[in-house]
Amino acid sequence: MPRLPLLCALIVSSLCAACAVGPDYRPPAAPTPQAFTRGPAAGEETASSFVTDSALSAWWTTFGDPQLTHLVALALAQNLDLAQASARVSEARAGLDAAGAALLPSGSVSAQTSRAYQSLQTPLGQVLNSTPDFARYGNAHEANLAVGWEIDVFGGLKRARQAAQADYQATAAAAVAVRLAVAAQTADTFFHIRGLQNRLEIARQQVRTQQQLRSTIALRWDKGLAAELQVRQVEAALSRAQATLPMLEAALETAMNAMDVLLGEMPGTHRAQLAGGQALPALPAMLPGGAPGELLRRRPDIIAAERRLAASNARIGVAMAEYYPKLSLSGLIGSATSMGSGQLFSGGATQAAAVAGLRWRLFDFGRINAQIDQAQAQEAQALAAYRQALLRATEDVENALLARARRQELETVLAQGLHSLTRAREASGAAYDKGVVSLIEVLQADEGLLSVRDAQAQARTESARAAVALFKALGGGWTPPPPPPL
Repeated sequence: MPRLPLLCALIVSSLCAACAVGPDYRPPAAPTPQAFTRGPAAGEETASSFVTDSALSAWWTTFGDPQLTHLVALALAQNLDLAQASARVSEARAGLDAAGAALLPSGSVSAQTSRAYQSLQTPLGQVLNSTPDFARYGNAHEANLAVGWEIDVFGGLKRARQAAQADYQATAAAAVAVRLAVAAQTADTFFHIRGLQNRLEIARQQVRTQQQLRSTIALRWDKGLAAELQVRQVEAALSRAQATLPMLEAALETAMNAMDVLLGEMPGTHRAQLAGGQALPALPAMLPGGAPGELLRRRPDIIAAERRLAASNARIGVAMAEYYPKLSLSGLIGSATSMGSGQLFSGGATQAAAVAGLRWRLFDFGRINAQIDQAQAQEAQALAAYRQALLRATEDVENALLARARRQELETVLAQGLHSLTRAREASGAAYDKGVVSLIEVLQADEGLLSVRDAQAQARTESARAAVALFKALGGGWTPPPPPPL
């Protein structure tokens, strides 16, 4: 009964089709805080203050700056880190396809033909030459169709496919994380450029103010109404103001070069487009509008960490499947002729074979135990990495909320200080003109005013950058998939 082994194998395969050794994956409990420590303050709980999911998916548009929107779109289309991440996703997808193909039968077709000329000087040739109808020339032809199938009785291949699928999902989530990082870095660099341009304009205004003051003092000195000391004091103040320009200009060019690299272009490509500083846009609503667990689950780095945990869990089953025997079926059907004995595909040339195979690492359980221990240790690492990703995500949001709040407080304080120093400068200038105070008071007022205006420009820039950091911390920049069914 040649069909009995095949029938038995099919029955066993059918009974164990839904069975796979190793632990079934269950997402781990992910404790998250009920609310962020830096939640909405009193008076901030209006509906318009909260970040919505639609705003998070394209958060850079909420700043209302067309140039920023254009630059982020270019970065998402051209950034080379994103191109590498996309290629890694394609690689992982190919690995998933290969793992799925291992569950299916494989087939191959082979064919060959040859022509031989037998020597008469060899012992074989001498023997053959003594036989009737010996021909020194001979042809051989062969064509076969072979089929093989490893029956996944204990689910090792199924677990391998589960691991490959989780790896693919983790790689896809990591690519989304790169997308989020590129968008955030582009916006951060854009605001850094705007901030440097504003600081440069403030410094240049101060230089012009000092130049005007020097001209005034020089004119008085020419008329004998001012001492040379005052002229030298004003010149020193002018030099100090001019000394701030080179460093700011160098930082601005460096930031513009960084922007070009983010856009996948040679440094200098968009310098003309970025030239001509403009005011920073108004900041959008920045209060998280959901529970921490809901917001943090949309972060792609957390999704990637959870999928890596699922992959490591499946690999425990792959290792445990080595305890059990491997069953395989293979067959061959074809046709072969040689030495002119007949025609290919004739009845006499037909050949066939069927093989049922068994492989069992019966005396190798020590190595299998080590492989299982290794897989379990890798799962423990992945679990710790997942929990660490949750903690770091919460920390990112808390830090971003704190930075946003503190920057806003700083802006308020600096605005008050700027108002006071502006009035002090006006008063000192008028008093100097009347001879009530010395030039030193005027120069000190100028330096104080420059310092506060520069600090205010930096605070506004940092507030915008803190907003970008908060959007990134909340996982903004993509639309997360729906949760898997339970």
